[in-house]
Amino acid sequence: MAESRRPGPPAGLAGRLAGLAGFARRRLTGNYAVDEFGFDPEFNEAVLMPAALALYRNWFRVQMRGLANVPSTGRALIVANHSGVLPLDAIMLQAGLHAEHPAHRSLRLLGADLVYTLPLLGSIARRSGHTKADPDLASRLLTADELVGVFPEGFKGIGKPFTERYRLQRFGRGGFARTALEASAPIIPCAIVGAEEIYPMIGNAELLARLLRLPYFPLTPLFPWLGPLGAVPLPSNWIIEFCEPIPTRELAGAIADAPEEIIADLADRVRDTIQATLDDLVVERGPAFS
Repeated sequence: MAESRRPGPPAGLAGRLAGLAGFARRRLTGNYAVDEFGFDPEFNEAVLMPAALALYRNWFRVQMRGLANVPSTGRALIVANHSGVLPLDAIMLQAGLHAEHPAHRSLRLLGADLVYTLPLLGSIARRSGHTKADPDLASRLLTADELVGVFPEGFKGIGKPFTERYRLQRFGRGGFARTALEASAPIIPCAIVGAEEIYPMIGNAELLARLLRLPYFPLTPLFPWLGPLGAVPLPSNWIIEFCEPIPTRELAGAIADAPEEIIADLADRVRDTIQATLDDLVVERGPAFS
């Protein structure tokens, strides 16, 4: 499954208008490609990424580091910490790779099932290249030499209280490590600093969460007290750093002898790398707002 990017429109207002007209014409005539997972590269680049990059560059002012650790081609699994009440860290990670990586790679993120139960949100997620966090789907993407992203903390990460900021939650049972091993895909640990402060979660309205069938209902200093205004993320300073890849090809050959031990050790190594990097980056960044 080869990645593709439609060439951008010519520079200038006339070029942008011509590009928009061409985009609208292809939408109306159905002359565009969508892969088996629902990924729509042109829609992603023309509609979704510009909106995400406005936040990335102008609101959060993200610094992205270690891009040399992300391959220009071929399979790899990016494993990152997760935080911030809403998964804006996932969107910033995807947008940054799309804009700043020399190969402008499309990150195929694995998301929670809840996302795909919501008609509009599920459709947008699929169009942007996301898919359910299912081992079989992840394996198919990696086997097709895609760049895949996963957040093993899941809701435990984005729904944790502000007092536990930048402390990694449990990484499940290491399913991501098994998937990477089976696909012989290198694992790239990734540390994201900045998302913890966008919605400081000081409480959880558990009864309301149960009524709405949500994993949590956040209470922040601004939400829900200020209504829609309280849902605007705070403009914290972000750093995203990709650590040195961890190869899995040699480990994959030994997994038959002690599979659970190898998977657990690999998952712990990834987790420890992310936590150590987070600790360093938090100190380096200093104040979240400046």
